[in-house]
Amino acid sequence: MKKRSLLGRFLIWRVRHIPDKQFIMLLSAVIGFLGGMSAVIIKNSVHLIQSLLTSDFAQSYANFLYFLYPAAGIFLAVIFIKYLLKQQVGHGIPSVLHAISKNNGLIKKHNIFSSIVTSTLTVAFGGSVGLEGPTVATGAAIGSNLGRLLHLNFKQITLLLGLACAAAMAAIFKSPIAAVVFAIEVIMIDLTMASLVPLLIASATAVLTSYFFLGSAVLYPFEIQEIFRLKDVPYFILLGILSGFVSVYFTKTYIFLEGIFSRINSWYGRLLLGGSVLGVLIFLFPSLYGEGYEAINTALSGDHSPLFNNSIFYPYRDSVYMLFILFVLVIAFKVVATTVTFGAGGVGGIFAPTLFTGVFTGLFFAKLINLMNLGPVFESNFAMVGMGGLIAGVLHAPLTGIFLVAEITGGYELFVPLMITATISYATIKLFIPNSVYTHQLAKRGELITHHKDKAILMRMKVDKLIEKDFIPIRPDDTLGSLVKVITKSSRNAFPVVDNDNILRGMVVMDDIRHIIFKPEMYDKTLVKNLMFYPHTVVDIKDSMEEVTQKFHQSGKYILPVLGDGKYLGFVSRAKVFSEYRKMIKHFSDE
Repeated sequence: MKKRSLLGRFLIWRVRHIPDKQFIMLLSAVIGFLGGMSAVIIKNSVHLIQSLLTSDFAQSYANFLYFLYPAAGIFLAVIFIKYLLKQQVGHGIPSVLHAISKNNGLIKKHNIFSSIVTSTLTVAFGGSVGLEGPTVATGAAIGSNLGRLLHLNFKQITLLLGLACAAAMAAIFKSPIAAVVFAIEVIMIDLTMASLVPLLIASATAVLTSYFFLGSAVLYPFEIQEIFRLKDVPYFILLGILSGFVSVYFTKTYIFLEGIFSRINSWYGRLLLGGSVLGVLIFLFPSLYGEGYEAINTALSGDHSPLFNNSIFYPYRDSVYMLFILFVLVIAFKVVATTVTFGAGGVGGIFAPTLFTGVFTGLFFAKLINLMNLGPVFESNFAMVGMGGLIAGVLHAPLTGIFLVAEITGGYELFVPLMITATISYATIKLFIPNSVYTHQLAKRGELITHHKDKAILMRMKVDKLIEKDFIPIRPDDTLGSLVKVITKSSRNAFPVVDNDNILRGMVVMDDIRHIIFKPEMYDKTLVKNLMFYPHTVVDIKDSMEEVTQKFHQSGKYILPVLGDGKYLGFVSRAKVFSEYRKMIKHFSDE
């Protein structure tokens, strides 16, 4: 008898002694720690390399290395992916959503380390993207592969993905509450007690891990100069509208430029174009370098100096006109820098670029109000609230924007203006764009799982698992007599008509021939091809279950033939689809 492995013996012991709910809670602490460690590793690696590269740059003049560094970092990341890893890494949160919707929650093992390596090279050398996406992807890969190792089912693995994503967010931003909201609002984890408690455990464990290695200070220190004033409400409403339109611009530009790069087939062509554009942008506007951590911190204090430091515009730092021109250019070009970083082959996240755009949008708006003598308003407050507005708009995640910005800045006293601006920004962008930058590609392909449980369940169902093959096929040249013999052997009232190559030529339904099957004189002179009809609606084996249900609804039929490459495979019935749907919804709703 073959001896069981240590893992096999543990799994058997676990099933006997630890119920699933308690086991998931234990795993949530493990995932919280591992997600926290991934954030620590990626954050420290980037800051170390970035410090080595740029620590001796003088702020009073431009440095031509800003033109070379970003392309060099992306080149190293591309070489690692293409020649060492030889597999696609994917972009953070969209790849997690795709794994949930199309790959049964399974993520390849290499993503445990590959996102860390490639994003570190990309961001440390100046790629204008963030670290949260790769950290989330790393955490999700840990959760997915741990679930697969422990032989968990799809529902449990999907929950582990949500736990890992929350842990990564909690650790990278030191924001445990926002991380839970993010998992529910963006990753689409159902809010039940079976998921909420593990989410809290994973998030708390991750943030404690981050505190231990990175300190407990908030990510973006923020000092409130003045508490919320009722008379500022109109300005926060206007900021919400402005944030919404900036979010529309951000999203449309991102999608447009992404489309341009997707049409370039050669990797070196994408690298050459993206690296050149990115180098020029960062040389002209050094504040676009990397994730923009220092620029955001400076802007939160109401200081606009990052717009001028290290750039060719430094001599004009006292010019009001140049100040507002640079505000507009930096806000406009941040999304360009981010998208060309991705297009060139870099790996990173979109959270940090969104926060960067938001803080400068808020600061620009407040300075404009004060310049026009419509205030005074406190510029740092609007800079902070602007971050929440852009997160709500670009990511279509108003709750995440509200809680994240409050947590990462410590600005809880501005919760009300955050709610006002984030809500209006979200409502504004929804008028123009139905999906976020994370979900537009999945939605375009019809692969997006949302909180709409019906759609989520249908996407888990597959046509090939529901095909019924007990329908007896007949030939077009068979006689009515032969058909009657088949009818006596069948429990079905429909019969597919196929040729010698198994191509569906039509079908015969009992109701259509009932009036002649008891007329023996017609048995030999009536052929099946004269009795059959070709169905108006057929199902392709590649159809999604959502398409199948639409075909049932539109046709009014109870059974539909299934074809694969034109050949007959069987039938799918409305009854079986409904039965499978009920079984799955019971499984997914069971806590």
